[in-house]
Amino acid sequence: MKIDQNQVADADNKESQIKKQNSFIWFGTYITISLLALTAYILFRLHIFDLLGTYRLLLQRLSLATFFAVVVLALAKFVEVLIHKKSGRYSRYNLIHFTRLVSIILVAIIFISFLFTNWYAAAVSLGLISLILGFALQNPISSFIGWIYIIIRNPYRIGDRIQINDFKGDVIEIGYLDTTLWEFGGDYLSNDLPSGRLIRFPNSLVLQAAVFNYSWENFEYIWNQIPFYVAFTSDLDFVATTIRRITTAELGPQMTDNIKNLKEMVKNSPVDDLEIKEYPYITYNINANTWVEVSVTYLVSPKKASRFRTLIINKTLAELNKAPEKVLFPKGDSR
Repeated sequence: MKIDQNQVADADNKESQIKKQNSFIWFGTYITISLLALTAYILFRLHIFDLLGTYRLLLQRLSLATFFAVVVLALAKFVEVLIHKKSGRYSRYNLIHFTRLVSIILVAIIFISFLFTNWYAAAVSLGLISLILGFALQNPISSFIGWIYIIIRNPYRIGDRIQINDFKGDVIEIGYLDTTLWEFGGDYLSNDLPSGRLIRFPNSLVLQAAVFNYSWENFEYIWNQIPFYVAFTSDLDFVATTIRRITTAELGPQMTDNIKNLKEMVKNSPVDDLEIKEYPYITYNINANTWVEVSVTYLVSPKKASRFRTLIINKTLAELNKAPEKVLFPKGDSR
């Protein structure tokens, strides 16, 4: 676990350094463009450009609008740098996208206000355009509203493992109009490993369907269960003890800490605290044929569930097969 944390820290440091270098480049570019725009505005005010006629006033306004627009973009870039320094890893993505959206809106307002001297005509034109676009772009507008809902309500974040309708995957991008998942499972896999396919769905879907988040921010673990089948004549106490011992050893002491955190979360809820006292938890069930189903339930990270399931099954079966006098498996037609 320490190695993974160090790797994540190194990756974050490298990302921060790259962001700083890119920010300096962008700031230099913005300063250059703003100075050129301001110089152009001053030059177009000179009478030597009277030969341009009405175009002189238009170019003068355009150069001044460009200056203020670049200032807004520079301020937005400065805010992004602050977000990288002050915000957390998960909130950073949404805050940066929101900052960019606000800066784009401000730039559009600046150009409209400088290029249109008649505000009434500009407002009427903008209203008609908005009305037409509202009818023509209903789905994209709904998806944009869905993006606002995702930002405010936070049903999922970058890196979360979610399921919405039949789409299951890890969130790798939340755009203004759609969300991109890296699918796990899928049509060609029976486990929870990444399938290699990308899924894109419109953000408006979060307003219409239930979102299942396997990586909830407050508790990033799920319950997993593995059934083992043994004959009625087996030593069930030995089977349960063996399964519990191997599962505990594979999951390590972290599972105990997770149980404590879960108990803290539910102590003020209607959930019975007795139900989560001892885990891994062993349950028995009588199969309709001729064997007993012994199941082990435990907490695990959703992205590591397949790996731990494989380890527990392999080691448990190997250990149970070492004691054929205590553990009998279904044979022949009883399988």
